[in-house]
Amino acid sequence: MNTDISIKIFNLTKSFGNITAVNNLNLGIKKGELFGLVGPDGAGKTTIMRLLTATMMPSSGEAWVAGNSILSEGEKIKEKIGYMSQKFGLYEDLTVMENIIFYADLYEVPQKERPQRIERLLGFSNLTPFKDRLAGRLSGGMKQKLGLACALIHTPEVLFLDEPTNGVDPVSRRDFWKILYDLLKEGVTIFVSTAYLDEAERCTRICLMHKGKILMDDNPAAIKRSLGMPMVEMWSDDARNAIEIIKGIDGVQSVSLYGNKLHVAISRSELVDDIIINLSRSGIVIRGHREILPSIEDIFISQVEGQ
Repeated sequence: MNTDISIKIFNLTKSFGNITAVNNLNLGIKKGELFGLVGPDGAGKTTIMRLLTATMMPSSGEAWVAGNSILSEGEKIKEKIGYMSQKFGLYEDLTVMENIIFYADLYEVPQKERPQRIERLLGFSNLTPFKDRLAGRLSGGMKQKLGLACALIHTPEVLFLDEPTNGVDPVSRRDFWKILYDLLKEGVTIFVSTAYLDEAERCTRICLMHKGKILMDDNPAAIKRSLGMPMVEMWSDDARNAIEIIKGIDGVQSVSLYGNKLHVAISRSELVDDIIINLSRSGIVIRGHREILPSIEDIFISQVEGQ
């Protein structure tokens, strides 16, 4: 396997009965990349994460993580990775420090290396003032940072994070991503899944997933440029009722609602006038409009509706 590749996925498939959660996945992820697996609940993100961390066997296909096969070298993979699942196993009746020491024991971190590593991780995650606090008394954001510190105690080559900021407040989300950027500088490969499409913008590369399949795979800027047609933002006091009318107009690729604003992908700019006329016939007034660069969410909706 190419030594610059940290994760290689080949024809990976996982089925549960007649449901295919991961459908013939092929991907290569470079060392030091911040790779985002992006999609809604049910897209297959957690299943992919469990396959790559060797906690679940595929129905078919193969993958290699840090040079080791998920089929035959699962134990070697677990030594080289950090994995923070959606329900990371923190012990709420232990303190911050006791949780970190527990994971240091679990990963058999040498005693002489522990003080320096623990001090660095506490500082890294801004948990030093809280090291004697019970984990159960931490805020949601602080629990996530403690989970990350525990996952990093053995200095992994690849870090897997399954929706790490789900349910976390915006300030803590921002702090969490700052920590991830600092890890990138140290050459750690980060594989993160998220349902927050705005977080996709923070990744160096993203893969849009829907029902176990890849819709798109590229850097965020390239994906936002990929629509190949104009996108117009329109605002109206009756935006919700405008959606079905707009969808029925020839040349409209997709339409999505953001409060009182609509994002409409159209085949040509001149179509804006047709949309406004059609809406006015139904008594719906467009109060203004402008052409915009699509967001990741706009592209995702366009791709799903296109299928």
